[in-house]
Amino acid sequence: MARSDNPFDARRRLGGCSCGAHADQAAHEASLPSGDAAVVRVVEAAMLRALFPHDAGRRAFLKSVGAATAAAAVAQFLPTQFVAEAFAEAGRPEMADLKVGFIPITCATPIIMAKPMGFYEKQGLNVDVVKTAGWAVVRDKTLNKEYDAAHMLAPMPIAITLGLGSNPVPFAVPAIENVNGQAICLANKHKDNRDPKNWKGFKLAIPFDYSNHNYLLRYYLAEHGIDPDTDVQLRSVPPPEMVANLRADNIDGFLAPDNIVQRAVYDGVGFIHVLSKEIWDGHPCCSFSVAQDTIREMPNATAALLRAILQATAYASRLENRKEIAAAIAPANYLNQPLTVVEQVLTGTYADGLGSVRKDPRRVAFDPFPYESFAIWTLTQMKRWGQIKGDVDYAAVARQVYRATDAAKLMKQDGLAPPEATTKTFVVMGKPFDPAKPQEYLDSFKIKRAS
Repeated sequence: MARSDNPFDARRRLGGCSCGAHADQAAHEASLPSGDAAVVRVVEAAMLRALFPHDAGRRAFLKSVGAATAAAAVAQFLPTQFVAEAFAEAGRPEMADLKVGFIPITCATPIIMAKPMGFYEKQGLNVDVVKTAGWAVVRDKTLNKEYDAAHMLAPMPIAITLGLGSNPVPFAVPAIENVNGQAICLANKHKDNRDPKNWKGFKLAIPFDYSNHNYLLRYYLAEHGIDPDTDVQLRSVPPPEMVANLRADNIDGFLAPDNIVQRAVYDGVGFIHVLSKEIWDGHPCCSFSVAQDTIREMPNATAALLRAILQATAYASRLENRKEIAAAIAPANYLNQPLTVVEQVLTGTYADGLGSVRKDPRRVAFDPFPYESFAIWTLTQMKRWGQIKGDVDYAAVARQVYRATDAAKLMKQDGLAPPEATTKTFVVMGKPFDPAKPQEYLDSFKIKRAS
């Protein structure tokens, strides 16, 4: 199914390459919507993929209720017309030459691929995607305006906005870069030590303190009775340096982006213990982030960037495009990884370092919508481990940071009522998370720093 096909047609397949209703592919493409209507279709398809991961479930639902009822029901939770308008054609960019910083990991796939595959150029932009050494450097260069926008870990804009680790500067997350796409990797010497309850004394690496890698690893350890602050050592290590540290026996393992994990397997120094999706299937990892004053100063340029990244994300969401994308982002100026490593990550067919080849098409997925519940969950973990002191207005912070634009203002200008919620519930290691009850969720944990 092409990106602009109608996802509310039960006869169509979201994962196929042709609808089967036309004489040839040229006729199929000619029948597709274009312009703003095409953007609406991309948004709708992303939403239905999130609601119905399995195509059979989507088709059964549509046959049961009908396309019109389904579209109306989905619009109650997310008004697709509004989201499309947020990314629709704007005025001429205030600046065409822009710099976007990134860390060389597959989590940044849409941001990176948009350069060699021409998505920025189609929006009239000349974007220099700048490979950067570490997350603190990305943060500082963005704060200093050396970068116009950046690939950041999803919690980083929250931390920057709250003044955690830096001066407080309001940041926004207009788009999530990837969901899933991480794993716990252990050194080969631990192949017979797979029970986390026996990991006391381990030295484990994470990319950054304000990362879902940190929070997911802490969550995983604590659920197995290991206090991450007293029973193990957690070290912040830039992702490109993790495999070398594992090889040198400086660490016992790490929770990191999948291309780093797969490189450890490729080099024969580590194995995949669990994928991050086995901890929380559908968790956010990285984000496209921009300072809110940059949005105000360059609204058209920011909109053009967002359109390019949204379109790149939609392209990356299709498995049949993953090998092409891997070839585009593997070279030295981007990921600097063997093509085999990048392909194994993006296609979901990979060696696990334990003698098996596994297949999981959702090992990494690309869905751009920044649900406020993602931010609320992150805030509960920041509070849980003592990064935030005192009371937290979870919903207010989430609304401030996790948004494409000022949603309420734009919707009112368009004559629409703001949505009541842009959140969803999910399950992390068997524990349901209700974004409306963050304090109850926080109180439920036995191992924590928060009082």
